[in-house]
Amino acid sequence: MSTPDEPERPHIHGPGAWPSTSANSFRQQYLVPLDGTDPQSQTSPKISDPSTPTQTKGLLSNPSSSNVNPTKEESASLLSNKETAIPIPASPSKPIPVAAAATNEASQPLTEKELELQEKADQVGGLEPIKTNTSSKAAKRPGVQSRGSSKINEDDLFRVLSRRKTNQSGRQGSFASASAGSDEEEEQAEIERLMSRMFGKGRQEHSEEEKTRHVGLVFRHLTVKGKGLGAALQGTVSDPFMGLPRLIKALIKRGTKAAGGKPPIRTLLNDFTGCVRPGEMLLVLGRPGSGCSTFLKVLANQRFGLESVEGDVTYGGTDARIMGKHYRGEILYNPEDDLHYATLKVKDTLKFALTTRTPGKDSRNEGESRSDYVNEFLRVVSKLFWIEHTMNTKVGDEYVRGVSGGEKKRVSIAEAMITKASTQCWDNSTRGLDASTALEYVQSLRSLTNMAHISTSVALYQAGESLYKLFDKVVLIDEGRCLYYGTSDDAAAYFESLGFSRPQRWTTADFLTSVSDPHERQVREGYEDRIPRSAEQFEEAFKSSEAFQANVRDLEAFEREAEAQRQERQAAKTKATKEKNYTLPFHKQVWACTHRQFLVMIGDKQSLGGKWGGILFQALIVGSLFFNMPQNSSAVFARGGVMFFMLLFNALLALAELTAAFSSRPILLKHKSFSFYRPAAYAIAQTVVDIPLVLVQVTIFDLVVYFMSNLSRTPSQFFISLLILWIITMSMYSFFRALGALCKSLDVATRLTGVAIQALIVYTGYLIPPQKMHPWFKWLIWINPVQYGFEALMANEFSGLQIECVPPFLVPQGPDASPAYQSCLLRGSQPGQTVVDGSNYIQQAFTYSRAHLWRNFGIIVAFWIFFVVLTMIGMEIQKPNAGGGAVTIFKRGQAPKSVEQAMEQGSTPADEERKIAISGDEKVLEESTSSESERGVKGVAKNNSVFTFNNVNYSIPYEKGERKLLSDVQGFVRPGRLTALMGASGAGKTTLLNTLAQRINFGVVSGDFLVDGRPLPKSFQRATGFAEQQDVHEPTATIREALRFSALLRQPKEVPIEEKYAYCETIIDLLEMRNIAGATIGQIGEGLNQEQRKRVTIGVELASKPELLLFLDEPTSGLDSGAAFNIIRFLRKLADSGQALLVTIHQPSSVLFEYFDELILLKSGGRVVYHGELGKDSRQLIKYFERNGAHRCPPDANPAEYMLEAIGAGDPNYTGKDWGDVWAQSPEHEERTQEIQTMISTRRDASASGTTRDEREYAMPLSTQVYTVVHRSFTSYWRTPDYMIGKFMLHIFTGLFNTFTFYHIGDESVDFQSRLFSIFMTLTISPPLIQQLQPKYLAFRNIFESRENSSKIYSWFAFTCGAVLVELPYSILAGTIYYMCWWWGAVGRGSTTFENAYTWMLLMLFEIYYVGFGQAIASFSPNELLASLLVPVFFLFVVSFCGVVVPFAGLPHFWQSWMYYLSPFRYLLDGFLGVATHNRPVRCSSTEFARFAAPPGLTCESYTAAFTQQVGGYVQNGSDGLCEFCQYANGDQFSAGFNVYYSNRWLDYGVFWAFCVFNFMVVFFCSWLYLGGGKSVKRYFSPAGRRQRKAEKMRSEKA
Repeated sequence: MSTPDEPERPHIHGPGAWPSTSANSFRQQYLVPLDGTDPQSQTSPKISDPSTPTQTKGLLSNPSSSNVNPTKEESASLLSNKETAIPIPASPSKPIPVAAAATNEASQPLTEKELELQEKADQVGGLEPIKTNTSSKAAKRPGVQSRGSSKINEDDLFRVLSRRKTNQSGRQGSFASASAGSDEEEEQAEIERLMSRMFGKGRQEHSEEEKTRHVGLVFRHLTVKGKGLGAALQGTVSDPFMGLPRLIKALIKRGTKAAGGKPPIRTLLNDFTGCVRPGEMLLVLGRPGSGCSTFLKVLANQRFGLESVEGDVTYGGTDARIMGKHYRGEILYNPEDDLHYATLKVKDTLKFALTTRTPGKDSRNEGESRSDYVNEFLRVVSKLFWIEHTMNTKVGDEYVRGVSGGEKKRVSIAEAMITKASTQCWDNSTRGLDASTALEYVQSLRSLTNMAHISTSVALYQAGESLYKLFDKVVLIDEGRCLYYGTSDDAAAYFESLGFSRPQRWTTADFLTSVSDPHERQVREGYEDRIPRSAEQFEEAFKSSEAFQANVRDLEAFEREAEAQRQERQAAKTKATKEKNYTLPFHKQVWACTHRQFLVMIGDKQSLGGKWGGILFQALIVGSLFFNMPQNSSAVFARGGVMFFMLLFNALLALAELTAAFSSRPILLKHKSFSFYRPAAYAIAQTVVDIPLVLVQVTIFDLVVYFMSNLSRTPSQFFISLLILWIITMSMYSFFRALGALCKSLDVATRLTGVAIQALIVYTGYLIPPQKMHPWFKWLIWINPVQYGFEALMANEFSGLQIECVPPFLVPQGPDASPAYQSCLLRGSQPGQTVVDGSNYIQQAFTYSRAHLWRNFGIIVAFWIFFVVLTMIGMEIQKPNAGGGAVTIFKRGQAPKSVEQAMEQGSTPADEERKIAISGDEKVLEESTSSESERGVKGVAKNNSVFTFNNVNYSIPYEKGERKLLSDVQGFVRPGRLTALMGASGAGKTTLLNTLAQRINFGVVSGDFLVDGRPLPKSFQRATGFAEQQDVHEPTATIREALRFSALLRQPKEVPIEEKYAYCETIIDLLEMRNIAGATIGQIGEGLNQEQRKRVTIGVELASKPELLLFLDEPTSGLDSGAAFNIIRFLRKLADSGQALLVTIHQPSSVLFEYFDELILLKSGGRVVYHGELGKDSRQLIKYFERNGAHRCPPDANPAEYMLEAIGAGDPNYTGKDWGDVWAQSPEHEERTQEIQTMISTRRDASASGTTRDEREYAMPLSTQVYTVVHRSFTSYWRTPDYMIGKFMLHIFTGLFNTFTFYHIGDESVDFQSRLFSIFMTLTISPPLIQQLQPKYLAFRNIFESRENSSKIYSWFAFTCGAVLVELPYSILAGTIYYMCWWWGAVGRGSTTFENAYTWMLLMLFEIYYVGFGQAIASFSPNELLASLLVPVFFLFVVSFCGVVVPFAGLPHFWQSWMYYLSPFRYLLDGFLGVATHNRPVRCSSTEFARFAAPPGLTCESYTAAFTQQVGGYVQNGSDGLCEFCQYANGDQFSAGFNVYYSNRWLDYGVFWAFCVFNFMVVFFCSWLYLGGGKSVKRYFSPAGRRQRKAEKMRSEKA
């Protein structure tokens, strides 16, 4: 352990100046020369006596080491004795930790000669080379016992490493024993030795890459500017219409320049200067939005989206521009999230990274192959970062089960280590990790930095002291300005010298971040008027300080070294190291990506199997639809239909690629920035992997459909059909990928695909023959690959097919008809022939030819290649999302005046992150803000009731038995007290909180829950507040609206609305959010920041006036230390105002812990180990543990960490006493039990308050609930212009496209078919509209399910009404717009008023139908993904049997007898087509007539009179004397062929209404089932439910 004078530094290298002249062999720079003298005294450790006072130079003082350097003689003796020490690379600039003093000789720096000899010893008999291909038959060696053992084998070493994970948990805090410290040093040495296998001197000497690395980072006068304001106005649906009036108003008020000006430029970072030397770690501190991410991105040379970057940034003396062009692989930026393929195993993830970054032969050891390098590095990193046990586990994500969060972080570090990048930046990577895992993570980075000799910068929002000590330098950023840059040791002293006071037990990082927060900082007496207050003043103070001068001197010294390094690098440069962008050549990148992509696909076997199973199922449906088609004229239309369907189905399966392209984009961009491979290589790899996978899915579909539908059964035709289907599917996969690669967002890509799919479907040649296409769109067939595929399939099928003509296509028919005087109605028929040649048919009907088959195949291949190239280009030019601070969005008219003026003038509102201009300029108005909040506290309703719980047990079914999560828990929550509920991860904190709040709906709960000694009232859930860990809110609501909604529906109905709203204003003052009360909550990054969202969550619960108590689950999780402090400070104010609060909190700092009054502490298994007062400085808690055998708590320790460490929390090897038993037998436990019993009896005797007697489940009646929820839904839609405009634009585009495709339809026979297809196209707009509306329904349901339902704000019925009713008026309006665009331009030209009105009415019904249909699917789907996958399955059913794809007469009897009548679209089509064709005459064109000669002596009319009277149609005399027969005389005869009759129009309308009503009944029923009804039904029929009813019945009988 360190002494107070000598702070513990778990790492080896430090912030002092480096003596380096080169970065080629960094180990030289750690060593002491043979003579023991110090060549550069300013950087070597001084020999000092612990009693000697530490010398300081200004603010940059380093504590001296107590370790004495070896003399020459000592060095020699060390060298001669091979049994003494394991080599440790030691830093001359940083003191060795004092803990190492116990093993003195081993801790001393070794000389270079000693190390060289040691390395030889390693190779001869010490550490065996790590090679997977060598046999490991070495005799067993003893384990690592002490530092004196030099000859250990690799397994021994790895055994030590694998022990670290468990050993470390016991030594997290500042209470570790001296022997533990010694072990830690031992481990540290083993780590460093292991890492030297990959980064040591031996490898560096053989590596050309190592000799030319750009180590060290320098930035001078770095200023970064970006576009945009910190505030914006909430958009609404009216914005497109109000744009022009607002522009005119702006022109009048502010002139042309201001009105049409560009977005303002604002400074994101202002004048930063400093350096990060090789082997140094820089901690970047600052609140979210202060500029930390921008700073790291610029250091990592990621400048996209920034307006300008001024100043110099150099890497090892090389300019940023040159680095970006030639040496991208040496700089690395690791984002906040761990981006990996979820279905890839950890081993494959790292192996892929290694494969792409394995250096060439010149940079590997002699005789080391690529696979040797990969295997050796893989073993080293897996052991080093404790992930060897996870190697065969998938990485995982929220859907795929995989490794834990901490393990995923370590995979990210290992991946970064593989890059061997010289400059690494890590952005808030500890988010979501607990304190111990975060510490392990930063320790791993420390090891990496030391050994790889790199410059590492890390941004952390909550950094404990043990983390802080691992860093050499720290930078503090606020509002984009540098408040401090220098050594981490001197930072606190610097700010104390400015006049700030550091309270006892505050961590250094918390103290540093507090100085810029007016609520948090503490000022020394006498400095009140002298401290800097604004970021500008802090920056000015720093630049005039000695710390800044020392920083500049350090920078200049390093620049000189960097120049020497640059010259040596220049001399060592070879052709291989001239560029360091990508290690592998392009073709090997493609191969590596292909192998990886194949593993990704195979890793997700369920999805692949599910997809293929779905294809088989749908193939069976399609095959049965076209089952066993005869080879005659009756099946010609269906034969074309089945091929159209086959093409279209496989082409549209590729749509899924769009979503996949966007979900994998962040990983692609990360790998691009890591220089693993070119994005173009990934594009090709995806295509290569698709080849076999698409072949499998096409084969499954084609085999089933081809043979079930009885297409031509010759081998050549089948395999040509398979080939065409495969190549067109490949082409469409690449088309959608190209769209995904070229579009910035999924939203834009989805809109484009909507139009693209319409074009692909219509301009295939099946729905509308090429000769009937209008010239303005006909060009689409030449750029439509599906059209070429359709022609190839049709030519392949019909070529050589002799189509026998059968009725009703054989004309005329009758007793007197003979084949010589008959003809066929099919195109391509010859007079007097009853057989039609297939080739003639497709030539006449479609202008298709068999001669075009292979030409078309070639064209499709060309399209495929073109789309792949487009994808490659799109992926290459992709850029990461431009960052930027969060933006606060205000409701129009509710922004504060200062913000409105700033937005009008195009300037930036001051202090965008904390919204200081927005929230009342806290720095100037501190007193007024605090007095405002004091008034707020006084107005808050107080609690009077006491909540007690006794003998609480909770168990859940587990495997074949049950598992107990809570065991005999007891306690109480009192008004005016802030109670903490704590325990290690998995101890049951959140479980207990949910159980107490009566939110458990699974498992068995037992125990006594009493309010004032009485059973819980029915209103308990409503009368208590519960602030969830996730801040779930309606994003478009303003803060004031969210509070009013809660107050309106949760406060009793007897309270007047004005009083409820007035109370909300009181809460707004208490929240200190008066000036942003009109801001919408929004999403993270666009709306309130995380701390503000947390305050709103608490405010929403307070607005309900919880008369019993307030539960809060992890209110500080995910916040930076300043925000966490503000939240706990706020809770303290609430408790002081008389509220009763129970708060779960995860490892708070000692500062936050001090705010709590009482504690309930749980151990694993849900047992109480302490319940009672904490006392000042937690003395009562500490006394309890010390008295019962825990070790003493050091005065500077965090009591929260001390107590968890004392009970063995998180340590799987804990073998101490059971603190649950200790508590159960303690006098304190007896006292608490007595106290609870006393409370129960005294409170029960007192008069019960009105709240406890309130038995209403909901505060307001159902009518008020429905009205309020529907009103909120309409407000939400009004403020979501993207969704609404997307909906309208889809209707407009598809309507106009339909119109201009079928523009002014005529009266020819084929025109009536066009009417049918135009109507059918109208039906096909529903799937994209359903895909749009489902996420809205699910978002509403998530808010209701996760928060509002549990709080009994309103019922499931009100929720469902709100979700359904809001869609209908917008859908009817959009449908009317579609009707205007489509009807009169295409089908409805010349229609009667009734036909126009009926069509509009039916179209409105269709709009209502698809809303219900989409929401019905969503109502029983757990998430968006499943809902969107179910849409095409259900839609296929609805549309396949409506009589268009296969007419009624052609349907197999099985489907015709029931499914046809159950298809709602059948009635829709019936109504539309019946009206569109009624009483319209048919005029056949010359190519549409069946031509035949009349028998001698008969005229055409007399020969066909009986026939036409029977079947319809008309006959005329042709110009060449032949009779010409037209199949239809009027539209009614045409529609009769589809079983459509005008007389059924009102029946169709009524039945379709019934389908609409049925859809909404399903929505309501499934919503009820999903939101608790299902559980109620299950509970009712369960044995436990029956027993409970029986017991109640017996009780009532007794009564």
